[in-house]
Amino acid sequence: MIRTIAALALAVTLGPAAAVAQDGETLADIQQELSLLLGEVQGLRRELSTTGTAQPNLQGTGALERIDAMEAELRRLTSRAEEIEFRVNRVVTDGTNRIGDLQFRLCELEPGCDIGALGSTPPLGGETGAAPAPAAPAPATGGAELAVGEQQDFDRAKEALDSGSFRSAADLFQTFTETYTGGPLTGEAHFYRGQALAALEDTEGATRAYLDAFSSAPDGVRAADALLQLGLGLEALGQRGDACLTLGEVPTRYPSSSAAGEATTARAALTCP
Repeated sequence: MIRTIAALALAVTLGPAAAVAQDGETLADIQQELSLLLGEVQGLRRELSTTGTAQPNLQGTGALERIDAMEAELRRLTSRAEEIEFRVNRVVTDGTNRIGDLQFRLCELEPGCDIGALGSTPPLGGETGAAPAPAAPAPATGGAELAVGEQQDFDRAKEALDSGSFRSAADLFQTFTETYTGGPLTGEAHFYRGQALAALEDTEGATRAYLDAFSSAPDGVRAADALLQLGLGLEALGQRGDACLTLGEVPTRYPSSSAAGEATTARAALTCP
């Protein structure tokens, strides 16, 4: 399980829309440059078809040389775009496999966990296809993206947590995440379920809940806190190497969050390398 979280972090961070070449060009930049070059090549070819026979000696030859040079550049850029896409897909696949391994290991540690019910791990970054435009995290109030009754069920579970009814809160949040899978409040529900289980001294269950909170919403409002608690939970379970790697990702991913400072302090206390 060593290096699981490091690979996880790389996989979540590197999505096809965020891949960056070593010289700073993104895949979108390369695609845009390809489109511009293709347009210029087509324009030059039209120029040759209309004026090449009238001026064959100089202008035609110069245009042909420019076309050859740009076609060579097109081949180079296409090769680079394919190379970046291959690297991104490889990192996503590896990260998905490693997060699935971590879920399996946490289930082994958690009494009563049914390994057969885990199912397959969703690919990091979502299903393949066109990358959706980034959206702000959904507020904890009713809205068009919420299912009927979703906000009320969430509030009821949160009230149980705030009142100290931890067992009830854990059960309500569990039911919520199973009922509204992938909803805008699901990441928060996993996080609060982790808090309820931690209050019940169920370290294994809480750690797995924090993992679910982070993996289901890495850009959510509770993502930084979930990653911090995941690292602390791994340490409590005796997985110091994974704990250090996980805690190290918090300030890297969320440098402006309060969790970043707590993670740095925790790493120092653990004498992480």
